Amino acid sequence: MNKKIKTFIAIGGTGGHVFPGFNLALHLAEKNYDVELISDIRGSKYLENINNFKINIIPSSPLKNKNILTKILSLIVIFYSIIKSIILLISKKPKIIFGMGGYASFPICIAASILKIKFITYENNLIIGKANKYLLPFCEKMFVSRKEIEGINEKYSKKIIEIGNIIKKEIIEFSKKNIERNQKKKISILVLGGSQAAKVFAETLPTIFKKCSSLGIPLKIYQHCLESQNDYLKLFYEKNGIEFEIFNFSNNLLYFFSKVNFAITRSGSSMLAELSNCNIPFVSVPLPSSADNHQLKNALYYEKKNFAFLIEEKDLNDKLIYLIKEIYEDSSKLEKLIKNLSQYSDIKVYENINQELEKIVDAKN
Repeated sequence: MNKKIKTFIAIGGTGGHVFPGFNLALHLAEKNYDVELISDIRGSKYLENINNFKINIIPSSPLKNKNILTKILSLIVIFYSIIKSIILLISKKPKIIFGMGGYASFPICIAASILKIKFITYENNLIIGKANKYLLPFCEKMFVSRKEIEGINEKYSKKIIEIGNIIKKEIIEFSKKNIERNQKKKISILVLGGSQAAKVFAETLPTIFKKCSSLGIPLKIYQHCLESQNDYLKLFYEKNGIEFEIFNFSNNLLYFFSKVNFAITRSGSSMLAELSNCNIPFVSVPLPSSADNHQLKNALYYEKKNFAFLIEEKDLNDKLIYLIKEIYEDSSKLEKLIKNLSQYSDIKVYENINQELEKIVDAKN
């Protein structure tokens, strides 16, 4: 390939769609692709400091069914977004489009279908999302993180390509290293609330850690939180004599990965994949309100593979203290998970993407 291939990547919505899309953009930019990003207002907040890609803003809306008025308004926004997408595609003439899931990717992919432009969708959760489900009949291929994905119509099964989780290349490099973690003197725990920082983690977990401390379990807490939660958490941990470090957002989670024994996290696919690739044991706490309960599906996959512990949010108070106590008293509890996690790898994800894209590009020429 000599001439750069104009490529759009739709990455709106939440961090679970934005971050894999941005990782993909960085990879393709290293190859022979001229990449532009498509995002909505929600997704653009994750891209505020991004200067290396042009970002095109297209409004988006889920198809709300609460009442007839909201449904009509949603349809108007979707129709407007498809028209705006068609105009953008005619103007920019991309050769390939990626939709990274979520309703923000829907208008640009439908517009691509209307204009006969090939598009690829990506699903990193273990159950297909609504937008990707609607787009499956029209897409060229659907890349998925794992072949165990649920909800795929059998007649489209030939479109499904397992590539792995599109994680940062730094994670892949880190995954090759052996990290020694000593939990005998103190248990170090990383708390990750997801891209939106879980409110319940800031309210419930500190109280649980206080109870563990009162049982004589020494802890060091590294906690991701919202800026508005900083003062409360600092005051709580200082008052109760718990060693801590809090942070609001970090592009360098590897700094924390190298310091902790295990993590407590929401169950977004990207975060679970990053932890797993780095052999970090974790307790998965699915977001109960996640679309199609996809976070529970993700968490169940890792639990069934014996890669992680699963505690539902409603059971946190009853089960987490007991689990931390078990881990403190029996180091083999984590060692078994670490051994199992060593079998997990997304190291070939970018190689898989290259191979599949070559087939698609060659077929177009």
